[in-house]
Amino acid sequence: MLTWLCVAFGVAVGSALLPVVSIELFLITLMTSESETIPWLLVGAVVAVGQIIGKLPYYLAARGSIHLPRFLHDRLHRHRQERPPTPRRERWRRRTKRLRGWLEALRERCHRHPHWMASTYGISSVLGLPPYMATVVLAGFVNMHPSLFVGAGLAGRFVRFSLLAASPAVAAGWFGIPL
Repeated sequence: MLTWLCVAFGVAVGSALLPVVSIELFLITLMTSESETIPWLLVGAVVAVGQIIGKLPYYLAARGSIHLPRFLHDRLHRHRQERPPTPRRERWRRRTKRLRGWLEALRERCHRHPHWMASTYGISSVLGLPPYMATVVLAGFVNMHPSLFVGAGLAGRFVRFSLLAASPAVAAGWFGIPL
């Protein structure tokens, strides 16, 4: 049982860091094969903690608490020679200017209404809509308090993954299928 919990924790952290791995699919598969030996509440808690730990670097980077290594920072921010403007470059500047303006307006709205961001983040941590990854970055971008980020995310992710872990046994009970 402890081995499977450690594997679930590792997959949860990995799927949070690299969103190409589906923790939901892993969790349902794990609970279908090992449902009698692992309590679903414990699996939900372990996976929720792993997900929050895996999302913390994104949150901290968006917040500005994690800085790029010097070699990356110099490469991205070195002074470039001015080139004559091209239509493509001008279009790109206009597009990014609108995006920057939209993000600044969103940041200001979130600062005026901090409960709006907290409730959006909490709902996203349970339902996955709006996408959880986007709300993690947005939470860091608007400087959501770290304890609120961890608390709301942990509670929401616990509910989500506990329900997912219990779902194979519930479905088997409804349809009379032995696991």
